[in-house]
Amino acid sequence: MPNTTENPLDDPAADPFAVAEQAASDIARLTRVERHDIALTLGSGWSKAAELIGETTVEIPATEVTGFTRSAVAGHAGTLRSIVTPRGRRVLVIGSRTHFYEGHGVRRVVHSVRTAAATGARIMVLTNGAGGVKSTWRPGRPVLISDHINLTAASPLEGATFVDLTDLYSIRLRDLARTIDPSLDEGVYCQFRGPQYETPAEVRMAKTIGGHIVGMSTALEAIAAREAGMEVLGMSLITNMAAGIQTTPLSHQEVIEAGRQAEPVISKLLAGIVGAL
Repeated sequence: MPNTTENPLDDPAADPFAVAEQAASDIARLTRVERHDIALTLGSGWSKAAELIGETTVEIPATEVTGFTRSAVAGHAGTLRSIVTPRGRRVLVIGSRTHFYEGHGVRRVVHSVRTAAATGARIMVLTNGAGGVKSTWRPGRPVLISDHINLTAASPLEGATFVDLTDLYSIRLRDLARTIDPSLDEGVYCQFRGPQYETPAEVRMAKTIGGHIVGMSTALEAIAAREAGMEVLGMSLITNMAAGIQTTPLSHQEVIEAGRQAEPVISKLLAGIVGAL
């Protein structure tokens, strides 16, 4: 059932997991792949990695799948790919991300993750472009997410749903990533609501409470992935230094350009990590 009219997730009475199951059924029908092993959400700067992971057998517009929303952000492909790795693993590559600031609600934000889980994926790799708070980092640097601070005042969990997040970002997967690149640093990701960039005062706050990376995605998706029983690997591309750390004005064009320049290195890195999973 393609998403051509009202999104079923906008109905408060709808079961978001049933919608995800329908979306997974759509993906199986359109790709002729019954099950995927790994899911990968490609944020700003990471899109070229899909070309290095393996053979793309099918690529479809995300809007042909139930519940998916056309991406409103430049730098996101708006497609879903089914890729087979050289080791025979099936990877669902999500190039269509709905951000919380778009105003569609948390259900739509995490729908891609819930759909990935419904396709059978047990590992969820979440990537993004973000601002760096550590003064030793520079734009173009990939870093692992070790934990997060959710500053959106929202959650994908509904009702009395209690989910442990103690080890949300898998130590096993971070260690595996370092077998590909031992120099990978890590930090705590702070998700703000956006779409405005953080103020210098907000960045100082994030640093004070233990944050090292600031952005507008990922945390809500990671919570949903854990709820679905998935193992999570999070990675940020530092596309700019955060406000107050960087003295020049921030812009989305800067984010896109930093991602473009870093593409060859981070794409090879991510493909290597996925290939080792």
